Amino acid sequence: MDLTSLDRIRAAHDRTELALGPRSAPLAGGTWLFSEPQPGLEELVDLTTLGWPSVEQTADGLTLAATCTIRSLADLPPVPGWRSQHLVQQCARSLVASEKIWDWATVGGNICVALPAGALTTLAVALDATALVWTPDGGERREPVASLVTGVRTTSVGPGEVLRSVELSAEVLAQPVAFRRIALTRHGRSGAIVVGRRDDAGGLVVTLTAGVTHPHRLAFPTLPTPDELAAAVDAVEDWYDDPHGSPDWRRAMTLRLAEQVREELA
Repeated sequence: MDLTSLDRIRAAHDRTELALGPRSAPLAGGTWLFSEPQPGLEELVDLTTLGWPSVEQTADGLTLAATCTIRSLADLPPVPGWRSQHLVQQCARSLVASEKIWDWATVGGNICVALPAGALTTLAVALDATALVWTPDGGERREPVASLVTGVRTTSVGPGEVLRSVELSAEVLAQPVAFRRIALTRHGRSGAIVVGRRDDAGGLVVTLTAGVTHPHRLAFPTLPTPDELAAAVDAVEDWYDDPHGSPDWRRAMTLRLAEQVREELA
């Protein structure tokens, strides 16, 4: 879609060129920005010209640049020690996007748009990812992706701030996961997603997305009983309501998927 309110698209080549005004927005893949009118924007600042490496591996884990595309992440060769790497494909396919979208949509864009069915939000929260955010004063701050996404189309990223990368620890990458998803139609938008992860202490971390307005992370120090898990899910109150599923249906399906995940990881 043509964005008729734009005056310019500016390429940033270093951090000093990242200054964002009140009517500016960062541009990575642009798959959402160019999908609908953006009447409040006059300028886009291209982040792809900064040359951030898509994926960096260290002894501490993986760093995914905000500009890393879904394609780059999905096609990543097997990473030694990453026991849950299959989760990338599972989350990416839950996006129900075309091959063209995979080529352009980015990790940072998917998280910052903050849609309930955000596939990379699911991946990041399920793996306890930490967001590195550049602040307009030249500093930086870190925040769990689980709290970065605060609601439907809302995040804690403030004016002038830019999501630089998402960090995954080697410890979490080595832990087993289980994934479940459901939609009202075979190729429809995700109605509910549940990801479970067994930690090194024998506990269970359950991530709920798609069926709620923001990600929920339910952590148990030991494997919960079916009743304990159901009680934790029942305590959730912000079930999402749109044409892809009613709140009651999303709650019921999340309860079912959560128990399936618990059984698989038991």
